[in-house]
Amino acid sequence: MPVLGVGDVFPALSVDLPGGATLQLPDALAGHYGVVLFYRGSWCPYCNAQLRAFERAHDGLAEVDARVVALSVDDEPTTRALVDKLRLRFPVGHSADARAVGEATGAFVNEEPLHLQSTGFVLDPSGAVIVSVYSSGAIGRLVPEDVVGLIRYVREHAA
Repeated sequence: MPVLGVGDVFPALSVDLPGGATLQLPDALAGHYGVVLFYRGSWCPYCNAQLRAFERAHDGLAEVDARVVALSVDDEPTTRALVDKLRLRFPVGHSADARAVGEATGAFVNEEPLHLQSTGFVLDPSGAVIVSVYSSGAIGRLVPEDVVGLIRYVREHAA
């Protein structure tokens, strides 16, 4: 299970969205900074808080041209209910194959019950990893203020 580090190209992942659409990562984020969040499930209060925080930071993320995609093992109805409850405007995928995602990205996988542990990536516009945050449990995750600040820093120092 490889851990993705700075400069690694984010692996190709297919993300099923409520309603039947599918998003291909990292292609769907190409040309923009990307934030990819794996969350444990709608039952996790820390995950709900993180998703809510990224929704509240919508305008700040847009200012730095960052797009967010989240993903969990939750089924489609559960994911749709969470998106509605939290009024999320970014794509939230469902029914992730935890073991396959873990193999591709290095995300920690919880076996009982089967789910992905909180994992976050910030990608540059080419799909390369700028930062990866791996958690083995409920806490330790990306926060939107840090993401916005990091992207501003990277953009300023790229010139």
